Amino acid sequence: MFENQPKGLYALALANTGERFGYYTMLAIFTLFMQAKFGWSEGVAGQVYAIFLAVVYFSPVFGGMLADKIGYGKCVVLGLTTMFIGYLGLAIPTDAGTTGLVVMIAGLACVSLGTGLFKGNLQVMVGNLYDDPKYASRRDDAFSLFYMCINIGAMFAPSMAKWITNQYLAGRGFVYDAANVQPDYLEALYGGYGLCFGVACVSLIISGVIYFACKSWFAHATNTAKQAQNDNNAAEELTPTETKERITALMLVFAVVIFFWMAFHQNGSALTFFAKKYTDLTVSGNMRIWFNIFSLALIALAVYTGFASFQSKVRSTRITCGVATIILVGIAIAMFLNMENPTMAQPSDFQQFNPFFVVALTPFSLLFFGALAARGRSVSAPSRIAWGMLVAALGFGVITLASIGLISPMDLGNNTQSILSPNWLIGTYFTLTVAELLLSPMGISFVSKVAPPKYKGLMMGGWFAATAIGNYLSSIPSMLWNKIPLMYNWAILIALCVIAALFMFAMMKRLEKVC
Repeated sequence: MFENQPKGLYALALANTGERFGYYTMLAIFTLFMQAKFGWSEGVAGQVYAIFLAVVYFSPVFGGMLADKIGYGKCVVLGLTTMFIGYLGLAIPTDAGTTGLVVMIAGLACVSLGTGLFKGNLQVMVGNLYDDPKYASRRDDAFSLFYMCINIGAMFAPSMAKWITNQYLAGRGFVYDAANVQPDYLEALYGGYGLCFGVACVSLIISGVIYFACKSWFAHATNTAKQAQNDNNAAEELTPTETKERITALMLVFAVVIFFWMAFHQNGSALTFFAKKYTDLTVSGNMRIWFNIFSLALIALAVYTGFASFQSKVRSTRITCGVATIILVGIAIAMFLNMENPTMAQPSDFQQFNPFFVVALTPFSLLFFGALAARGRSVSAPSRIAWGMLVAALGFGVITLASIGLISPMDLGNNTQSILSPNWLIGTYFTLTVAELLLSPMGISFVSKVAPPKYKGLMMGGWFAATAIGNYLSSIPSMLWNKIPLMYNWAILIALCVIAALFMFAMMKRLEKVC
């Protein structure tokens, strides 16, 4: 799984892991922060959340255009710096009035711009590593591993946000209470949430250290196609017709993934509201292990040592990994048994399940598709994307079943109906993660492979622009939250995912032609 990969992959993946840890720590509490500080409804907070995500993911278009001119490495460094300034601004304590709102918007603007310069161009650099024929066959596996590292950072983020918030509340004599709307409590709550933005500053420093310390491992991947030609490294030459075919194929994929991200990014809005309003946050019994991030992390690590114990060609390594797997599982169980029973969860905790499942399921995904390839039955990236859309529809089918018989948000108002087992949301996140593993890393790999050399940055920006549109459209369920029955919200998402999948299957021959 980790064999025969260039060293630059690990350096770039780790640099991205640090940045993503800070970003998802902030994102885990962003809508809750706005509600606590400004008193906004789910609709308003969800709209601002969606606009922010849209700008974050649309800005790589401009970041890619700039990088195609000045180089990917320069843009990555500029992006790190700009993001740091933004998070630092967000971390500064302000009041809940106009000043606080202006500072928040300015900070979000810097984070968005910096992400546009950093995120897409870092992924172009990963793809450039695999332009070398020596590594070309490992491209899809590389992006799966790269995606896994992103989610390692994301997995710990909600727990970090929860820990910081709880410590801040405790220091002011409070404990987390979703129903408490007293001004003193809310001031303490959004003060704790504000500290979570500071985590991103620290994580960016770590990412920068990794990037510069290991730069020699991927220095050749920072160049544009023009710079590569100047260095006497011939870039792939395409005819105008081939260029047009590739760009057209990419645009078709971009159109489809808009609807995936619209559905998927309910994690920070509608699914978080669902956790807050309908889910029993008093967790007891065996269910508690899902809310101990360290137990989950050890279980995820045990998956990798378990795979190594079977796959390694060296007997001593197999034995060592097998023993390590048993120890890791044992420690995870011991930590779980030492948890309070019952334990109190928070709505943001549910956002750790998606990255946990990404990390834990990636080896199984690689094994499954690797076995198919070994039998001569490889599944193309476009096919995986289409199947991912169908699985996403299935994921919202799970939450639809959970919603049967619930009071609609428009009738519930500010009250809660905390009766559902967390299993419903966990099952939803599991299914959506399977869809994500089919779609997202393969989509990025497809873009890096198919994009014409002269437009790599722009086309990777196009992938994120499609993500941006989907992120903005993700606000629709939030805007409808208090206006239509709950199940209608989920039905809209299911229908869009199914329609997008059918369109993808209809275009399959055209897409696979350029692979």
